Amino acid sequence: MNPRRRRILSAAGVLAGLSAAGVMPVFAHGRAPTGAADAARGSSDAQGRGAGGAGGAEGDRSITLISLHTDEHLAVEYARGGAYLPAALDKIENVLRDFRTGDRHVIDPALMDYLCDAAQALGVQPRFRVISGYRSPKTNAQLHERSAGVAQHSLHMEGRAIDVRLAGIDCADLAARAVQMQRGGVGYYRASDFVHLDTGRFRTWKG
Repeated sequence: MNPRRRRILSAAGVLAGLSAAGVMPVFAHGRAPTGAADAARGSSDAQGRGAGGAGGAEGDRSITLISLHTDEHLAVEYARGGAYLPAALDKIENVLRDFRTGDRHVIDPALMDYLCDAAQALGVQPRFRVISGYRSPKTNAQLHERSAGVAQHSLHMEGRAIDVRLAGIDCADLAARAVQMQRGGVGYYRASDFVHLDTGRFRTWKG
């Protein structure tokens, strides 16, 4: 067996053990390889990742998400002792589902890290009102037809984007802080009063 294959098999064994224990390791910037997240979630067909929070990448992390469309309120600790908590990730996935169709998708953990780190940088609790989380391809196509501001290949369809307001913080300030962080996409929609954040490449725009 060549050395590279031996390393891959060894890493897979470690991840399998973590999955059996009900935890998923926290990686740099809240990212985990897709396969590792899927194993920890126990979902063979998942395509996204887990979550992060406001306590620092090595500690306990929590977030509050309030869906403005369904009135659902989720306050959850989703990482503890440097490991993601699969049951909490499932709850996040549920509250961020496509409210129009009911479809769900695994949410990128780095997106939760992004939200919570932005809140921490602004000196407030990570309490977010959610305008849009996951969007099914059907919903995204409908919105794209109505508005040029909706990307045809939106990262919302991959569970990697979210439109939010942060409690106690002006959306302009949230957008400005996110731009300074340069962690991913930042869109500021002044008229609608929300900020789009995603885990794609760093770029900015105004709607």
